[in-house]
Amino acid sequence: MLKKSANELKIEAEGASHGLCNLLQKKLLEDKRVDLAGYDVPHPLASSPVIYVRVKGAAKPEDVLIKAAEKAREANAAFSKELKKALKA
Repeated sequence: MLKKSANELKIEAEGASHGLCNLLQKKLLEDKRVDLAGYDVPHPLASSPVIYVRVKGAAKPEDVLIKAAEKAREANAAFSKELKKALKA
């Protein structure tokens, strides 16, 4: 964890890809409690993106991040199910 406050969280996601970070950012931004969300890859040779989220109101940023990760997992499972169905056809 790089930074944590009542309404901000900044973490290093070791080994995460652009694809995962982009999906997570999208799911974070769909949450009305989120004021700002994004990620950065400080160096192209380093595989440790930095994920940042700032929330509004009484929401806890770590709870919002966990919820976004769950939604990303659900989207991945739904995609996988549809892909398998399409490949069988």
